[in-house]
Parts: sequence; structure tokens; C-alpha cells
Amino acid sequence: MHVELGRPHTDWDFIVSAQCGVVTCTQARQQGGFSEQQIEYRLEKGRWRRVHRGIYATFTGQMPREARLWAALLWAGKGAMLSHETAAELQELTAKRAWEIHVTVPSRRRPEGKPMRGVVVHRSDQSRCDGVAPWKLPRTQLEDTVLDLVAAASTMDDAYSWLSRAVTRRDPVTIRELREALERRKKFPGRAWLRDALADTEEGAHFPLERRYARDVERAHGLPKATRQARRTIDGKAHRKDTWYEPYGTCVELDGVTYHRDRQHEDRHRDNVNLATDDIRTFRLDIIALTRDACQSAAMIAATLQRNGWKGQPHPCHRPRCPIGKP
Repeated sequence: MHVELGRPHTDWDFIVSAQCGVVTCTQARQQGGFSEQQIEYRLEKGRWRRVHRGIYATFTGQMPREARLWAALLWAGKGAMLSHETAAELQELTAKRAWEIHVTVPSRRRPEGKPMRGVVVHRSDQSRCDGVAPWKLPRTQLEDTVLDLVAAASTMDDAYSWLSRAVTRRDPVTIRELREALERRKKFPGRAWLRDALADTEEGAHFPLERRYARDVERAHGLPKATRQARRTIDGKAHRKDTWYEPYGTCVELDGVTYHRDRQHEDRHRDNVNLATDDIRTFRLDIIALTRDACQSAAMIAATLQRNGWKGQPHPCHRPRCPIGKP
């Protein structure tokens, strides 16, 4: 990519460099000093190209991803920032690069002129801009990105997966930051659900299957509260248990197809060692056991807990055919 720069050490050169070679007509005329005729000359000769009305790429060759993102922001106008899946891409919440570019602008205005192909515009005053340097792409703060994605998710599992990615990334967002961002929002779909999900996440239920177990098996049927992501040493090696009822010698491991496909032998060996050394009862539940058969799973685990000393009683959930507590 060859970018045309002006005189050294000018505001124009800084703008061109910072915005990956993409500029507006206003910037070209005011900071670059180009006349309308000079701009048209460069377009006609192929030294520049028109990305959208009033937005130009000052280089030849293919447009890199960052240049396309700058073009979307410049079209969206003052106060625009990358958001939703596009912000998640920059913040390494996802490795997937969505074709559509998501941009949030202040709710009091709309981008002017003809819509830009491939750009999805959100109008909101609830999200805050990340305090990045002026030469970096403005995007929503990480906690606001997560809340935007949770609110837009089509299923609760999708929503919870965004939470789990955010709190388990290399530089995680904290539950406190997510709660504070949620309280700043006057309107939020599923606010009560998210508060519960944040509480479960704080206790260690970091992934959708763990959330499903805590909500649909344990809490829905009145089972005692387990320790999430508990550490335990077996054969001199530290292992992490998804759900651990330590007083009753019972643990529940949640098997996602992708994660556990190549670990079945290792998991089976660990379960056998548990039984041989200290009589730990391990249940392995998959997505079917946590959805269609959630009530049966709860009844099975409750019976084991009671045999091992739990004095409580499970109760039926909201499902009309829940077998717990019925003769």
C-alpha cells in the first residue's frame, strides 16, 4: 500500500498516517490544503480512490481491514466508535472477523448522506469510548462492548458466552466493572437475568454449561450450593473441578463436545482414581443432561448428596413434569 503524504511534519501527514491513509474531503481541504480540482485530479489519475461520498483512500492497492474500519468511522461522523462484534474483534474477545462493521453514534444524530455498505449503525448514549490514543481506532470500553453483545444476543447461551470470554481473557474485565456499567444504563433487556449471571460468574461459573447447571439443575431444584472451579490434588497433580460438593464427596463435571473430545481417557482415569482412593462420586453431564433431562439430573445428584449426608430436600422446578417431590 503506497500512501501519498504531504510536506513532512504536518498535521496532514499525521492524519493520513493515523487513519491508515483514509481521509474525509474536509480534512483534505482544511489540513491537506487540497483544492477541489486537486482532489478530483488525484481521483481521476487513480492515485486516490473514492471509498464513499466525501471519503477517500489516499493510496493504491487493496484496502486493509484497519483502513475499512477508519472509513466507517469517518462516514459515521463525530463521536462515532466501533462497537459490538467489531469492538470485540479489536479487544480480542473473538477471533472471528465479521463482514459487517458495527459503529455506535450518539443517539441525538444520524450519519449524514447515503448509508455505507456493510456498516451497521447503533444509536446510543449508554456506551463510553475507550481512552485510546488519537491514532488508534476509537471503540467502546470493554465492559460496554460486553453489555452491547449480551443485549443483542439471540440466546442466553450466546449472551453468557460473551461474559465468559470477557472474564477469562488474558486481561479480564472484572465483575465489578460489568456491574457498574450495567447500573449506568437506564434501559437494558434482561437486567435481572444478567445480575444473576454476574453473580454466578463471580462464584466461578465461567462458561455456558456451568451457568446452565447452576441455574437449571442446582438452583431450580433446591440443591446445596457447590463450589465452582474448585482445585483438588490427585496423584500429586492439581485438577480443577467444575462443580464440587466437598462435604458430600460429590463432584459434577460438565462435558462440552469440543473441549472434551480428546480428553475422555484422561477424565475417565481421574474419575477411577477418585473412586479408588477416597470414594468421590463423579457425575458427567452433557448438554442434554442439562436441558432436556435437567430434572432427572437433579434427582440423581440429590439422591447421591442425601446418601452422603445432605439433610436437605430438593424441590420441583417450574417444569410441569418435574419428577422431584412427586410420588
